[in-house]
Amino acid sequence: MDTLSYFLPQVWFGILALFLFLYVMLDGFDLGVGILSLTASSEERRSVLMTSLSNVWDANETWLILMGGSLFGAFPLAYGTILNALYIPIFIMLFGIIFRAVAFEFREQSNRKFFWNTAFGVGSFVVALGQGFALGGVLAGIPVDGTGHFVGSTWEWLNLPSVLVALTLIQGYVLIGSTYLVWKTEGELQQTHYRTAKLAAITTLIGAILITIATPIFYEYARTRLFQTPQIYIFAVIPLLGVLLITLLLRSLNRHEERWPFVWTILLFLLTFVGLALVVFPYIIPTQITIYQAAADPSALVFMLIFIGGLIPVMLFYNLYQYIVFQGKVTGGSYGGE
Repeated sequence: MDTLSYFLPQVWFGILALFLFLYVMLDGFDLGVGILSLTASSEERRSVLMTSLSNVWDANETWLILMGGSLFGAFPLAYGTILNALYIPIFIMLFGIIFRAVAFEFREQSNRKFFWNTAFGVGSFVVALGQGFALGGVLAGIPVDGTGHFVGSTWEWLNLPSVLVALTLIQGYVLIGSTYLVWKTEGELQQTHYRTAKLAAITTLIGAILITIATPIFYEYARTRLFQTPQIYIFAVIPLLGVLLITLLLRSLNRHEERWPFVWTILLFLLTFVGLALVVFPYIIPTQITIYQAAADPSALVFMLIFIGGLIPVMLFYNLYQYIVFQGKVTGGSYGGE
């Protein structure tokens, strides 16, 4: 049982990381497209952007539901503490999700689409902002008492590093949304998003550099982890790989390649997740509660693992099937793609 108590929390940490990555990657591009819809120069162009999402965006958000349910079942202490500490940014995120979902459906039935178009774009921005503040709040560390319960203030999550994380995440979503539209559109609209992708790549890189500098300055636990051996050598490689991926991304955009910019962006997100996991592990709430302290009973983790183990392949197949079926270009009359 001691072995299970050590091994199972690590497995569930990996599963949660997988769910979070899939959500950020998949729902990230439709949040980015939603934010970009605010800049569309005509209703016809905006309609193309919305159509590119209409068949896939509901399934993308399923990974967020799975992650929330899995966190509740596998690490109930962390679930309760995180929700208590990050009530405001999580509420902001949920409000944005509901707001944009209603706007997406009502827009199709409305003759005057301006309000619902704006609501969808603003809702997408609000979701990204809430997620950025929540991530920044977790990375900053949540103050807890001896039993693991939150003891900080309501605005504990709001600080300079969390603002940097939120703004950089928004730029990252705009980047992956732009590269998705490069893949899915053509003509003048595609050229527009080659430009937005280049701009977002540069701003995302600037944000990542600022976060990399600020993290060890503001957080002692990160400074300790980053400058110990052999971790210092591992963490030294990650920024170099990040610069390489940004370079490859910008080169593919300059060459007007269609699919490779999206691939390089996904790899950039994956590299970021690996770096975050290395900084945080084994804490589920840095630097107070480890995955071993917050984990549910091993029997519960095993039971959940059997269920989730069967569900993950089904979900992955469903997502993959969707993208295969709807893999073609989205066109719209005279928007510039003809």
